[in-house]
Amino acid sequence: MPVEIIITAGGENIPPIPLEEAVKKELPPVSNAMLIGDQRKFLSMLLTLKCAVDPETSEPTDHLTQEARDFCQKIGSKATKASEVVRRRDPALYRAIQEGIDRVNAQALANVQRIQKWALLEKDFSILGGEFGPTMKLKRQAVIEKYKDEIDAFYKN
Repeated sequence: MPVEIIITAGGENIPPIPLEEAVKKELPPVSNAMLIGDQRKFLSMLLTLKCAVDPETSEPTDHLTQEARDFCQKIGSKATKASEVVRRRDPALYRAIQEGIDRVNAQALANVQRIQKWALLEKDFSILGGEFGPTMKLKRQAVIEKYKDEIDAFYKN
């Protein structure tokens, strides 16, 4: 199995998985975190929230899991759906996510390893959505293509 490495525009080699895992550990409502930065000047990240899964389709729904709703309540958000969090840019949750990213960045050995920008996606990753392969391995290239507009927005000037 090839080792996953991001090589920045400056030639720095950054393994994405430790940073992705650190973000998920800091932020219990985050289901998936994918680091972006290959051939880019800085690192960014796509995030999804933990959502209930439809038992018939195995697809994530828009409804946050109990764990995610509990976290939201604890920080003063009334959000129950991923779409409403993203569309309203829920201030309490966005602030909590930035604080979690800041805690992860505080552990970085070098500035190049810090996550500079992030975006919360409305829908969690899934096999049917094309973000995961059959073994639930993240299909990084497919995610980059699917969310090209969100990623490009990170790097505009």
